[in-house]
Amino acid sequence: MLRRLAAQTASVLNVSELSRRIGLERTVVEDYLLLLEAVFAVHRLPAWGRTLSARAARSPKVHLIDSGLAAALSGITEDRVASRDPAALSEFGHLLETFVVEELLKQASWLDEPLRVSHYRTHDGIEVDAIIEGADTRVAAIEVKAASQVRPADLRGLRQLRDRLGDAFIGGMVLYLGPVAYTAEDRIHVCQLDRLWLA
Repeated sequence: MLRRLAAQTASVLNVSELSRRIGLERTVVEDYLLLLEAVFAVHRLPAWGRTLSARAARSPKVHLIDSGLAAALSGITEDRVASRDPAALSEFGHLLETFVVEELLKQASWLDEPLRVSHYRTHDGIEVDAIIEGADTRVAAIEVKAASQVRPADLRGLRQLRDRLGDAFIGGMVLYLGPVAYTAEDRIHVCQLDRLWLA
């Protein structure tokens, strides 16, 4: 089960599909998920919404807390990524998203102000990897890209949130593997991934 979860880290969790694939009853899978969360192996990132009912109606994403363990269980090695194999690159993108989300959660836990971290996904596939919401309901958003360039289409989810939330949207950022930080457009920035831990 943990190997299957590693293969779908940073993906929307469908417990029924997971139980079907591993051949266990749904209730047993739910029990194992609770156990894996209790021992800090797995984290369910809730869906973002302005109301409790909106959040409850959407599925969480699942993340293995240790992205190195997720890589080992998925067979993602430096050589596979360097070979530019499309499947390995896609899996690397999920691992990178997991790494960033767990780093954000860790850093958010150091603050005095409680922050809620969630993900955003619409029915038509527009998504943002991490939504950070303060007690005052203002929102910052993070999108993760395992690429050295950011395309205009990569900003789609951030744009939609900015336009939907107006002044409540503090800003959005794309964290990527490129060399330069810049402002892409109003309240949307592109920044190197290592800025997560560098001052």
